[in-house]
Amino acid sequence: MSFTSNYIACEGRELHYTEWGSRHAETVIAWHGLARTGRDMDDIARHLSQRYRVICPDTIGRGLSQWSPAPEQEYCLAFYVKLAAALVDGLGIERFHWLGTSMGGAIGIVAAATALQGRIRRLVLNDNGPQLADAAIQRIRSYAGSPAAFATVSELEQYFRTVYKPYGWLSAAQWRRLTETSVRRLPDGRVTPHYDPAMVMQFTHHDDDYLRWDEWDTLDIPVLCLRGEDSDLLLADTAEQMRNRGPRAVVVEIAGCGHAPALNTPAQFALVERFLAG
Repeated sequence: MSFTSNYIACEGRELHYTEWGSRHAETVIAWHGLARTGRDMDDIARHLSQRYRVICPDTIGRGLSQWSPAPEQEYCLAFYVKLAAALVDGLGIERFHWLGTSMGGAIGIVAAATALQGRIRRLVLNDNGPQLADAAIQRIRSYAGSPAAFATVSELEQYFRTVYKPYGWLSAAQWRRLTETSVRRLPDGRVTPHYDPAMVMQFTHHDDDYLRWDEWDTLDIPVLCLRGEDSDLLLADTAEQMRNRGPRAVVVEIAGCGHAPALNTPAQFALVERFLAG
């Protein structure tokens, strides 16, 4: 199953998204993590597209989407939720499932409690919850705000294999695709990850943007949380709280992964597919 590459104007900004399984009526919005792109969802989108229409956006400032001209105001969950609402409205999608990795999960939590309340049917959080570990946030800030640059794409791939080792097992072809779908060339000829470094302003201008228990406690939809067994971002005690308050999530630990499972194996496909099917 192949995809199409598309662009749409949302809140005055151009977003890029891939679309899989366009013939299906039932839809999944699959949203990537902080410093990544929608192409990270290729494997699970391909699988789900046997039954669902799957929309995989690049967040503003990432991949092929426009970079924000107002980064202090727009690189934050509130604006990302506005973009999500504009996206589904622009595509004429009334009700849908939401699958979000890391930041994409946080957008889903806030959207389901606010702008898209009643429209998100089921919510899948890939190593994300309403509270994240401060130490892990600092770790991500340390590399996301000052992205590395290399002379060659091969060197960038080795860097990705190091920083994203917690994703778990990826084939050589998957590592190559991850690299080639998230690389841009700098004016000096070097290559670097394909995102706007200013997106780290989310952490400097929007305190506690990822502390979302208030929204969590209002949710009344089914929630599945996939937690990387060794995740340093979504701690085990937070996942336990997620089981016992708000929507009372189903939490499944993914062995051999930290932050965040790559959603690229048959076992991970099956967990998501069974949950979405109810």
